[in-house]
Amino acid sequence: MTRLSILDRSLVRQGHDAAAALRDTVRFARQAEALGYHRFWVSEHHSVPGVAGSAPTVLAAAVAAATARIRVGTGGVMLPNHRPLVVAEQFGVLESLHPGRVDMGLGRSVGFTGGIRRALGHGKDDADDFGDRLDELLGFFTGDQTAYPGVHALPAEGLRPQVFVLAMGAGADIAAAHGLPMVIGMGSRAHEAISRYRAGFRASSWAAEPYVMVAVNIAAGETGAEAELLQLPEAWATAHARTRGVFPPLLPPQEVLALEMTERERALFEEARKGQIHGTGPEVAVALGSLIESTGADEVLVTMNTYDLDQRLDSYRRLAAAL
Repeated sequence: MTRLSILDRSLVRQGHDAAAALRDTVRFARQAEALGYHRFWVSEHHSVPGVAGSAPTVLAAAVAAATARIRVGTGGVMLPNHRPLVVAEQFGVLESLHPGRVDMGLGRSVGFTGGIRRALGHGKDDADDFGDRLDELLGFFTGDQTAYPGVHALPAEGLRPQVFVLAMGAGADIAAAHGLPMVIGMGSRAHEAISRYRAGFRASSWAAEPYVMVAVNIAAGETGAEAELLQLPEAWATAHARTRGVFPPLLPPQEVLALEMTERERALFEEARKGQIHGTGPEVAVALGSLIESTGADEVLVTMNTYDLDQRLDSYRRLAAAL
């Protein structure tokens, strides 16, 4: 059976603040564990008012402390923003405190704006060094890194959190070359990237075989129409961010439907909804089964966020029950 996992970006809701979003994330992780989800991941976003998840290893520590069985990790830590030694030390602490439960999901994105990149001390070109930084990071866990002789990442050295590469841009090829599991969103080039990853995969001490986790926005409801409504708040926030540069707090679906959108906003809103899956539990199970068959996915990472947290939980409950 294909595993189901969750990525929660700690999105802020209208009328609530970032602190509430972070507390909601920890509460949601406990609920996800009770529903039987395999992993619960958090993300890294900087200087985005509508997204509270800016320090993924800190938040992952809170999630791990509040749960007992579910795997906990990052989707992901953006490696160009950090020194590999520090990342290794942070995940070494996590794995030491919660052995056998920690996932180190790594991405190659840099800050969204020039100001953020300068504040982080990095530039656009740093993404090009992702492969080298990844080598260095893994070397701190194995004890084989050679960039800094005599330097050891403690307590990471000798530990093995599960490592994933987020397949953005060249990420699929990097994951294959390093023999690591890959996470990919279902965009227009996803199938081609998955095929390229499997063809180029080289077994490593981290993974003997290719492993593909597909990220997709899925909503399940009593009716298909109810499920579709759940996906509107994040789709609108995404369109708003692409036209105005600010990711706003999530609005209730009915308020989104009442908005007067410009032609460009409407186009981006509809684009944000492409690739989403929604329906009743059985309908979602059929659609997801087709996706798994076409991609050969070993695992599905569910990314759906919405305004009403009770409705969100109900959707995840229906999805777990259907599969």
